[in-house]
Amino acid sequence: MWAEDDFDLPAGASRLLTPQPNDGQTYIMYHGTSTKFAQAIWATGFRQSEDGMLGRGVYLSRDLQKASHYPIDHPEEDRVVIVVLANVGRVKKIDCQKHPLQKTWHDHGYDTAWVPPNCGMVKSGLEEDCVWDPKQIMIKVKVYC
Repeated sequence: MWAEDDFDLPAGASRLLTPQPNDGQTYIMYHGTSTKFAQAIWATGFRQSEDGMLGRGVYLSRDLQKASHYPIDHPEEDRVVIVVLANVGRVKKIDCQKHPLQKTWHDHGYDTAWVPPNCGMVKSGLEEDCVWDPKQIMIKVKVYC
């Protein structure tokens, strides 16, 4: 059973209580990955993905349920969720496929792209975030399961 409220929040961090991440805020976020990749992240930190639905960046979610399903089509016993604190900086809402800034949001001064829940972009209907700069992300808990 995944539970996101079984630990105290650090000062200044927020949980998924607001519909949209607010500019300049730090949030508890989650990154789902495999054990192998989790070990690499713990050793060297996060790196930008080369591409994805929102282009380059580090893919996270404020929704633990979303992160707990990654990697998709991977055995559940080898899934790891890393709990992080992420300062979202300036946030751009991307709420439809072929959005004009879908992959270029960072070129327009945004630090994070946010896909709202139930907007049709993500099959699960859960929110997704893409943080441009890995330096805005601090690992809080190495393994969450």
